[in-house]
Amino acid sequence: MKRKIYPGNPYPQGATYDGKGVNFALFARHAESVELCLFDSDKSDAHEERISITERTHDIWHIYLPGVRPGQKYGYRVYGPYRPEEGHRFNPHKLLIDPYAKAIAGAIHWHESIFGYDIDNEEKDLSFNEQDSAPYVPKSVVVRNTFNWGDDARPNTLYHRTIIYETHVKGFTFTHPDIPEEIRGSYAAIGHPVTIKYLKDLGITAIELLPIHQFVNDGHLQENGLNNYWGYNTIGFFAPDVKYSSSGVNGEQVVEFKQMVKNLHKAGIEVILDVVYNHTAEGNQLGPTLSFKGIDNRSYYRLMEDMRYYRDYTGTGNTLNANLPNVLQLIMDSLRYWILEMHVDGFRFDLASTLAREFHDVNKLSAFFDIIHQDPVISQVKLIAEPWDVGEGGYQVGNFPAGWVEWNGKYRDCIRDYWRGEDSKLGEFAFRFTGSSDLYEDDYRRPTASVNFITAHDGFTLNDLVSYNEKHNDANGEGNRDGESHNRSWNCGEEGETDNQDVLALREKQKRNFLTTLFLSQGIPMLLGGDEMGRTQFGNNNAYCQDNEISWYKWDQADADLLSFTKKLIQFRKDHPTFCRRKWFMGQEIKGAGVEDIVWFLPEGSMMPEEAWATDFAKSLAVYLDGRGIRSVDQKGRKILDDHFYVVFNAHYESIDYKLPEKKYGRTWTKILDTSDAQVGDEESYKPGDVVKVDGRSIVLLHAPLNGKKKRGNRNS
Repeated sequence: MKRKIYPGNPYPQGATYDGKGVNFALFARHAESVELCLFDSDKSDAHEERISITERTHDIWHIYLPGVRPGQKYGYRVYGPYRPEEGHRFNPHKLLIDPYAKAIAGAIHWHESIFGYDIDNEEKDLSFNEQDSAPYVPKSVVVRNTFNWGDDARPNTLYHRTIIYETHVKGFTFTHPDIPEEIRGSYAAIGHPVTIKYLKDLGITAIELLPIHQFVNDGHLQENGLNNYWGYNTIGFFAPDVKYSSSGVNGEQVVEFKQMVKNLHKAGIEVILDVVYNHTAEGNQLGPTLSFKGIDNRSYYRLMEDMRYYRDYTGTGNTLNANLPNVLQLIMDSLRYWILEMHVDGFRFDLASTLAREFHDVNKLSAFFDIIHQDPVISQVKLIAEPWDVGEGGYQVGNFPAGWVEWNGKYRDCIRDYWRGEDSKLGEFAFRFTGSSDLYEDDYRRPTASVNFITAHDGFTLNDLVSYNEKHNDANGEGNRDGESHNRSWNCGEEGETDNQDVLALREKQKRNFLTTLFLSQGIPMLLGGDEMGRTQFGNNNAYCQDNEISWYKWDQADADLLSFTKKLIQFRKDHPTFCRRKWFMGQEIKGAGVEDIVWFLPEGSMMPEEAWATDFAKSLAVYLDGRGIRSVDQKGRKILDDHFYVVFNAHYESIDYKLPEKKYGRTWTKILDTSDAQVGDEESYKPGDVVKVDGRSIVLLHAPLNGKKKRGNRNS
């Protein structure tokens, strides 16, 4: 029976099912002709039906096929010139993934046919390969957009109340003994009651997932028995990666992802996606032809003056050209899709400086940011920038526009240096602890512009940060040349695993110091998943290719004491608005109080003089935080008040005696935390002028009730 073919519409792009058939639309400005390829739904994909698309509107090729249903597998073949020196790499022998595919079935099979050129030809990418790649590439899948969201509602956690947990779908759940084996490592496992209870008990408010957009496992890694574990190698910006699906590959992965989000939302947990819009998995001129390169190379990538080659600001071989209208539209359509259809709550943009490049320089007023700011959907979710890339001038911490928050790499570096005893000025530590006003205040941003972190997926875990001086990446197969060499780490006396009890005790104390500093600092704290239980990667600081025991959580080896300490610390932060302020400290006297909102002290109880901030050898300082100086109201308009706190940081290797300040700062002080012995809770009491002994490499936190009475106001604001 002859298939009915209708003209269809250019929008929306991708494959859209309307209950009676499917509209297909593909942007390909420089193409001469386009074929839609339909495949049998069985696993062999043996039968391919090619349908010529004749309708073209505004550089979008479109067609409508009645009777086609969700689950249909498809791809494209695009015809045009193969002239790499002009930036054109059309090759109709290559089956191409739809850039707007909502689901993708299968995986790349690394075969010479997936390259547009003959890989053995001495002319390399100037040659032309005529082998059919269809048997070796994944197929796009038509999906049904309907889903019973019920009463799903976004938690909409305010920035200053947000606590982020960065983790990996598979690594977090794959070895958990209480999660059903058949769903471990999947979206369903993240949304399982066991996982949700763990996150709730820990106290986090948002889970930030490493890339779940469909990505490609690199061929050279597979040859060495490794995989791209992290997923920073995207090929489908609308498709949840099928590798994390426990329910199926023909659109079931979309439903499973939505159910995960729904379950997390019901528990009040936001879902943030780590997204990679700066490059694709197609690499440079020697990379495979999987999608964009074959659809319209010049209309997707940043090319050099010699258009055979790619500009590479990402270290991956190519860079998407976010200055082109169709690329901007692709990114914006993708973001809106994940917000509106998949109900996610925000995004962490990998190498975000790349998206800010107008031509070569980074420009925070680039078209990308202009469009996001005016978009009524995207501008309302959490937007987190990794504010650097690998190109010249790419380190842009503090330079992103209002409406964005940033991974604060300067916070990470400063806090690491402080606790390993580096000679550094206390002034920077004070800036980082109070929200990094030197980076954000001049742009009328607030402390919540800073996402504070000690560790992240890229680098040492917290356990390894205090256990290794050097990286140990031999398992990656690159001769230990990969990964950062300057980690600002300290092994506390011995490299790696040890039975030395003194070294082990110091390492545990250092972990508590880092965690305490993180959760008492102004800004948004981000905890690397597993740090709360002492997870190790055995010194590997670049485990991007380690889909194995190096990266997976070791639930049977979890450090119960550290986990308990972290839970109490997070709850303490949530209970006290002093440590999660919306506004900057002013350093000015509080009306009617006779003291400032923040005061820094020396050990002898006197205020920190100006010259002390620049003393390189100084390793210790104390800070007074007045609970009357928050200068904010809660969501019901009530003034926020808190108790007073006195925090002593001592990174010196010897103990230091701290004299408490005069009574106007507090009449009675109670020690509620001491990292030297993991105490969190009421302990001994002190009066003004008393001396508090602070052990070497420790933090002591003291508390004084507001006006000697129980705190007033709303502590949950």
